[in-house]
Amino acid sequence: MGLEDEIQELEEEISSTPYNKSTEAHIGRLKSKLAEKKEKLEQQSSSGGGGGYGVEKHGDATVALVGFPSVGKSTLLNALTNAESETGAYEFTTLDVYPGMLKHKGANIQILDVPGLIEGAAGGRGGGKEVLSVVRTADLIVFMVSVFDIDQYDRLSEELYKNKIRLDIEPPRVSVRKKAKDGLSINSSVDLDLDEETVKAVLREHGYVNADVTIGEQMDLDRLIDGVMDNRVYLPSVVVVNKADLIEENYLPTVKGELRERDIDPEEAIFISAEKEKGLDGLTERIWDELGLIRIYMDKPGRGVDYEEPLILREGDTVDDACEKLGGSFDERFRFARVTGPSAKHDEQQVGRGHELADEDVLRIVARR
Repeated sequence: MGLEDEIQELEEEISSTPYNKSTEAHIGRLKSKLAEKKEKLEQQSSSGGGGGYGVEKHGDATVALVGFPSVGKSTLLNALTNAESETGAYEFTTLDVYPGMLKHKGANIQILDVPGLIEGAAGGRGGGKEVLSVVRTADLIVFMVSVFDIDQYDRLSEELYKNKIRLDIEPPRVSVRKKAKDGLSINSSVDLDLDEETVKAVLREHGYVNADVTIGEQMDLDRLIDGVMDNRVYLPSVVVVNKADLIEENYLPTVKGELRERDIDPEEAIFISAEKEKGLDGLTERIWDELGLIRIYMDKPGRGVDYEEPLILREGDTVDDACEKLGGSFDERFRFARVTGPSAKHDEQQVGRGHELADEDVLRIVARR
């Protein structure tokens, strides 16, 4: 029996087994075996040749436009950036990955128009694995769906899930530390719904015999397996509804209802017309917010504050991160920094490397000669 047959057999057994406390550990073992076999199949597929898409990351952040063929991604890319991605009203117009650069608030944000995803992409259909490998390297996913086909979101998000991309959630708080003896020890900071034997069954299926396991949140079997395998990618996402200019007013409640059915707040979705270039300012601002970018204006000795080309960092970044991005010899020569702005208690506050910066701070680094 080949791997694909084994995977199908496991999936059928999982779907036909009723879930309850008495079957929980068994289903946990089955799901763990399934995850391992899918991983093995993927490794075999990737080792069989085929170059995929080699897209070099540029700029301060990378955004992947994800959608079905001919939903309007290329038109949107061309409207947002300086790219020239081929457009056409038929499937698979984009057969390569086209990058473009969105310039906003002094930041360079790389937008990738990836080939339209189809059902079965995670299994390799339509070059799907290559497409998804590009998506995994992005900092933000922008789902693009047609206003008349909101259900495209279901299939797109499912394909990303199958390729180990988890959207809009934090990584599971699971820590596994191997040890030499004494079996599996399970420690949890919450009263887990999962039975301890179920947790141990999952760990054993993944090759852990002696280990200290710490769980810091309530979780189901799938999230436990995600935490144990530790090869998932956790990314934020935005839903863009294209062709909004074609919506009749009496059809709008239907569109909003379909979004709510998918746990998408209609007020959070971005309605645009890529062709008419409507709603793009709102989308650009949303991309900026979701990426968590901040502008740091550098106070350069003898030249004053540079407000034209800010240093672009991420929320939570520190003076040390600023020094690293600036490069040069700041690391060895750094003495202290002075900060004026939202993160400072007063103008020209003297701070060290660990000071957390905020959007539109003015930063001056004092270095040894």
